[in-house]
Parts: sequence; structure tokens; C-alpha cells
Amino acid sequence: MGKQGLVQKLSLQHQLSPQQILLMKLLQIPSIALEQRIKQEIEENPALDEASEIDDETEEQQEEEFENEMDSKDSDEFDLNDYIGDDDIPAYKLSANNTSRDDERKEIPYSTGRTFHENLTTQLSMRHLDEKQMVIAKTIIGNLDDSGYLERDLTAMVDDLAFTQNLEATHDEISQVLEMIQELDPAGVGARDLKECLLIQLRRKQNEEPDYNLQLPILLIEEYFDEFTKKHYDKILKKAKIEEEELKEAIDEILKLNPKPGNSMNESSKASQYISADFIITINDGELELTLSSRNAPELRLSPTYTEMMQAYAADKSKKTSQQKDAIMFVKRKIDSARWFIDAIRQRQNTLAVTMNAIMNYQAEYFLTGDETRLRPMILKDIAEIVNLDISTISRVANSKYVQTPYGTFLLKSFFSESMQTESGEEVSTREIKKILQDCVDAEDKSKPMTDEQLTSQLKEKGYNIARRTVAKYREQLSIPVARLRKEL
Repeated sequence: MGKQGLVQKLSLQHQLSPQQILLMKLLQIPSIALEQRIKQEIEENPALDEASEIDDETEEQQEEEFENEMDSKDSDEFDLNDYIGDDDIPAYKLSANNTSRDDERKEIPYSTGRTFHENLTTQLSMRHLDEKQMVIAKTIIGNLDDSGYLERDLTAMVDDLAFTQNLEATHDEISQVLEMIQELDPAGVGARDLKECLLIQLRRKQNEEPDYNLQLPILLIEEYFDEFTKKHYDKILKKAKIEEEELKEAIDEILKLNPKPGNSMNESSKASQYISADFIITINDGELELTLSSRNAPELRLSPTYTEMMQAYAADKSKKTSQQKDAIMFVKRKIDSARWFIDAIRQRQNTLAVTMNAIMNYQAEYFLTGDETRLRPMILKDIAEIVNLDISTISRVANSKYVQTPYGTFLLKSFFSESMQTESGEEVSTREIKKILQDCVDAEDKSKPMTDEQLTSQLKEKGYNIARRTVAKYREQLSIPVARLRKEL
């Protein structure tokens, strides 16, 4: 008797072809990364080339060419004549029809400079350190994080130097070198925690400006750091026996300090990547117009060298050797791969255009006014049903894509939000509720900031009947701290 068991099988209709997998991968990358992906494909496939001239053939003819070419791949036997005359295959123009070549900007500006750690090492060279101290100093700098903090324990660094540098150093020697590093710019680097970072900056400022009294700010950090970070100002006033105005002035001085000194140098030295919009929405005579960015999408075609190679093989009527047949098969595979890639790029552009057009029409009121309260609740399924595509496809389009609007450039997925009913029964976007919540916090009295319960009451007064825990969740998503930490004197 045969054994019964469960066998999992993936139906053929759910299996993706290599071309579909390629399209899915291309869909999820933004246009700023597409240029690099195309360059990589050109490097790996010599049958793919960038076109220097634009053919005048229509897109209908192009699609027919692609369909005929794709049909030929189904048979193991192939006719060489299918692969000649590729000079007649039009280059696929990836840029929008209303964009001239003079308008294209394919280069991306980057700022260059030395890194944070390199700047510190350069400053070290101007200090009078012996060879041993220099090794210790470079080891310390190498252990600084991007914010400029030393998270490695000094005792552990004794072992690090012994094992990696074959150098015997005591805890005191490392501590002395650390003090030298803490004298470097920007002030605060080399600190082991926020408290030490702020004290380094305050003491340096006091030394540089002796007439400027910073004793109270230093006292606050040294003696009342926990109370200060938790904004327990009443406790500080009572313990330090100072007036509220004095405390306010001291806090204002502390707030001028940089809690992450390494970042100030990092931001100016590391390469800055600019956001490149994948879609551009403009308003023309009260109507929305959508264009796709094409600055990182060059024109592609089949390489003339490979098509000429196929012509040469076709013209040679002599019997092919095994080596020649292998060469023909290699050229065929490369040409097929190039065609699939060009077709995937074309489908990518079409899918992006159709999907973004549906989103633009769905959120037309917002794109016409810029008023966030006009945003309709919208989930991936809504757009998928409009364009008749799978939800996963819409997700790939929305992922990491940016849209340029008259009101700024935004991440596309930020326009998707769940719905919630108001007391009147009207469905509103959760993004609208977050906007109202942000407005409430911005307008509150900072000396007596509202608690989550009070914010919940305010939203209910405006018709948004949501629970306190939901308000707390939205507040955290908006990076708004709790009431106590929003308090100001």
C-alpha cells in the first residue's frame, strides 16, 4: 500500500521567468541607482550598447520587433537570419519625449573632502607626540564612532595595543593620550559619554573666554546631569538654590553645545548624495501633469559588432565546426539577454508611469493644493486595483522612489496611509491625523506641554475619535518626545 503524504508544489502559473525576475528587480530600484545598474549590464554583456543616435521608428513598431524577437527564443533550433539586420532595430529611447539631450544632466554632484578620522590624524601631526604616543593616539581615533565618542573601554585598549600593535601601554598612558585628543577640534571629540562631551566644550569655552562666566552651566552638568536630561527643573532649582531666570540662562548656554561633535565634521567631509526625483508633477492651467525623470536612463541598443558577427556567420555557408557552433550560441545568448534587458527597461518605465499616474489622480486634491489634510486614505491595494497590477508590483514602485511636486520632493510611499473614521462618519487618512497632532504640539504652551491624554482630548474635540495609545504611537512616529521632555522654561 502506497504511503500518503503532503507534497508542496509551486504551480507553473506562479513561477516567474528570468525576464519577469529582471523586471521585478529593476522596478524596486530608484532611477538614481538605475544608471549604475545599466552600466553594470553593459560591462557584463558586450551585446548591449548605448545608442548614439535616436531612430525615428514608432513605439508600436518597436513593440512588434520585441514580440517577434521573443517568440524566436522558444525553439531550440534557430535561424541565423533572425539575428542579422539588427542595425534596423531602433535604439530604445529611455528619456521622455519632451526632454531634449541638452536638458539631460547625467552627472551627479558630490562634495569631497577628508573624513572625520583623517582630520583628527592630521591635527595629531602638529602635536609633539613620541612614537609610542602616536600609535596609542591613532588607535584611540580608530575607535571613535561617527559622533566622536570613544565607546571602547581604556582597559580593553591595553589588550588591543598588546595584541594588534605588540605595544605595552598602561591605563594611565592611554588616559594621558586621550586627554590630548580631547583637546583637538571640534571640541568634545574623544568623550566617553554625553556628560563628558558637554563638560569638555564648556571648560574649553571658559578657558578661551575667562570673562564669560560658565560656572553655573558646568555645575548643572557636573552635579545635576540626570535631573537636567529628565527636565526635572523644580528639583534643580531647589537643590542648587538658584532663580528660574538663572537656570534658563544656563540651559540656553548648554543648548548651544554640540552633543555629537563628530557629525559636524563628518557632514562636511563625506560625500553628499543628492535626492533625484523619479517622478515630476507640475500644475499647468489648473491641470496636473506627470513626467518621468530620464537623467539616469541612457538610450540602449544591440551592439553593431555582435549583429555584424551574426551576419558573418550567416553568410558563411560552410559546415560549422563544434567550436563555431559554440561561438554562435554564445552570441545568440548575449543578444537575447540584451533584448530582454532593453524590454525590461521599457516595461519598467511603462509600469512606473501607469502606477504614478494612478496615484496622482487618486490624490489629485493634495497635489493641486499641497494641503496635507486633503490626502485621501490610500493603501497599495487601492492602486493595484486601478492599474490591474499585483500589490507586490505597486510596493516595488513605491519603494525608494521620490516624486517632485510644487510643494517639495517626497518619498512616494509617504502618500500611502490607512483610513480612520471621524465622528461624522467621514473617512480620513492617518497622515491627516498626524498633521493635526503635530499642529497641536507646535501650538502648545511649552512651559506646560500637553500629555497624551490632553492631546487625545484635543483631537476628539476636532472630531478625531482615537484612543490614547494610538496618539502615543503617532507621536512616536513623528519623533515627538513625551510631555516632560518638551518642557521649556
